[in-house]
Amino acid sequence: MDTLFTILMLILAIIIILAILLQTRGSSAGLFGQSDGSYRSRRGFEKILFRFTIVLIIIFVFIAVLNVRF
Repeated sequence: MDTLFTILMLILAIIIILAILLQTRGSSAGLFGQSDGSYRSRRGFEKILFRFTIVLIIIFVFIAVLNVRF
């Protein structure tokens, strides 16, 4: 069970890193090096990616807690 949690956490960590790198909002450190100097709301794909990243992080923390408890 411990190995399963570790593998799941590793896979989630890689997906979270990729999801964060795809978000280019606010800096030039994004995956494609784009910079956005103006404030705007998230729409379409950006909004979906933002919420997906939050869900992934919540799942990651939940699995980490389960890994410690069991």
